[in-house]
Amino acid sequence: MAPGTSVTARVDDRPDEQELEGVDVTEHGVSAEGETTSLDRRLYMQLHAFGGARDAAPFGAALEAARIVGVLYKDVNDPTGVALLTVSETPEAFVSELRSFLQSPPFAELEPKPELTMLGRTYAIGHEQDLEETLVERPRRRVLNPALKWAIWYPLRRAGSFEQLSRTEQNAVLMEHGGIGMSFGRAGLGYDIRLACHGLDKLDNDFVVGLLGPELHPLSIIVQRMRKTKQTSLHIERLGPFFVGKVAWQSSV
Repeated sequence: MAPGTSVTARVDDRPDEQELEGVDVTEHGVSAEGETTSLDRRLYMQLHAFGGARDAAPFGAALEAARIVGVLYKDVNDPTGVALLTVSETPEAFVSELRSFLQSPPFAELEPKPELTMLGRTYAIGHEQDLEETLVERPRRRVLNPALKWAIWYPLRRAGSFEQLSRTEQNAVLMEHGGIGMSFGRAGLGYDIRLACHGLDKLDNDFVVGLLGPELHPLSIIVQRMRKTKQTSLHIERLGPFFVGKVAWQSSV
């Protein structure tokens, strides 16, 4: 080191309170009185798909014994395929208890399908009155509802064109798209799970969508009708891959 050179070391790289000012990572809604509300809770959901499960029963029994919160699906497009959807408020669960569980029999004996792995978090749009219901209770209740035996799960990436629209134009696009899902929900034919996966998806997708219902064909029709919306036809860069399955086991709500 040259004479007279000084070195200043940062003892703590954590941002101070002033640096954090204006940074908000909570979810926001609006109360019935019009006041902004916030909640720092959310659900994470992860889907792992596997091949080589000729009989789904032993896997359901293992999940029950381990008290895993989630759903085991039989893969419609693979006669020996299954997929496990797990639910947690803390992402640590996926790299601790669940990680150890999946490395043990019977799941350790299966063939992973990483191309179908999906991970996302619930989020609020900003107008929800009950954030706990939106972010935690309703999504959990839907995926664990024994009446909703069929599911289609897929990731998607929006095109940059959507971000160039004004907020008013974005809201109109989203309302057209969301209106289809709400009409199917009111009819009891299909319900959606919306998860954000920005930075969580290896293919850089933006969202993970789950369509759940008592029968499969209405879920397919939802996808078909959404193809005609402005969001899908003009502002979606990529959809899929799709996982289609029927419930083989569910934990209790």
